Amino acid sequence: MTTMTRVEKIKTAILRLSEEEARALRAWYEERDAQQWDAELEADVAAGRLDALADDAIRAFQAGNATEL
Repeated sequence: MTTMTRVEKIKTAILRLSEEEARALRAWYEERDAQQWDAELEADVAAGRLDALADDAIRAFQAGNATEL
């Protein structure tokens, strides 16, 4: 089975959901997506991939080019 075939089957099944089922699916997917994003961000932080961005932001703030939130 190709990936597109699986995706098409999923799309068809989603279109058959009731509004309540669609809301439940949306809530589940949003939570799953947020958890994945958090895990990716944590991995990037742990690996130091965001250090340069943090340093730039600190320098901009110290130079008066940013404001506190």
